[in-house]
Amino acid sequence: MKEKIFLSGVGGMLGEAFYEVFKIKYELKCTDIDVNEDWLEYLDFCDSSKYELSVEKFNPNYLFHIGAFTDLEFCEKNQSNTFKTNTDSVKTAVNICNKLNIPLLYISTAGIFDGLKEFYDEDDVPKPMGVYAVSKHEAEKFVLQNCKKFLICRAGWMMGGGPKKDKKFVQKILKQIKDGRKELFIVDDKFGTPTYTLDFARNVKALIDTNNFGLYNMACEGNTSRLEVAKEILKILNLEKNIKITKVKSDYFSKTFFAQRPNSENLLNRKLNEKDLNMMRPWRNTLKEYLKKCYSDYL
Repeated sequence: MKEKIFLSGVGGMLGEAFYEVFKIKYELKCTDIDVNEDWLEYLDFCDSSKYELSVEKFNPNYLFHIGAFTDLEFCEKNQSNTFKTNTDSVKTAVNICNKLNIPLLYISTAGIFDGLKEFYDEDDVPKPMGVYAVSKHEAEKFVLQNCKKFLICRAGWMMGGGPKKDKKFVQKILKQIKDGRKELFIVDDKFGTPTYTLDFARNVKALIDTNNFGLYNMACEGNTSRLEVAKEILKILNLEKNIKITKVKSDYFSKTFFAQRPNSENLLNRKLNEKDLNMMRPWRNTLKEYLKKCYSDYL
């Protein structure tokens, strides 16, 4: 008999990867408020009683709490709703897991650091800036302090899901290319680690399969910058000679992207490496694979 996983908030780019990776070995119940796939069922995990009832009825071996508001500007303008979604729902998930005596998977972020250091491993103390970062850090702290058994995985700059679900940097660049832009304005003062959703989900599975729980950084190998990612996209698409990249500072976009962002979100997968369980490939390899898989019409 297959083990069962209840996945909440999996209608987005990361949730799709978890479904693809875990559906073969496990029996899944996948839920979201946006039922955009035939394998999804409706559930608002902010409704704590319905969340608890739905999980208890399925009686899973694991609870994966995936969903969150990740648009930093939205979070700044909707503080109450952000904490309800990003923090309070996680507290509900912890209570459910403790009651059922099952492990919780919680997805955290490199964004909980202040960016004053060049690199961050699992021993560095978070110093969140802005509503999004604080909401995620408060949830992470609650899991660490209150959950009987948990797996916390911190992601970097997420990429995955293709045009339908990717709302992050890679998709923003590709949309500009598709719209015919001949000049891209890219910041040269933001550094981090891209994180391919499929690699992320596969590495989570490896930790669960080997019963390695706790807190882990989980980003692709090779710390980089927004500028280098944009250059690599043009290189993969053979558009280096057709599209000009103009370097700018972050304040160039201050009206649109007004939320505070760390200058460095570079994650080091120290604990994964120590356990010889680091399955996160170099970011350039995964970016090329991602573009070939989801943006073949660009190639």
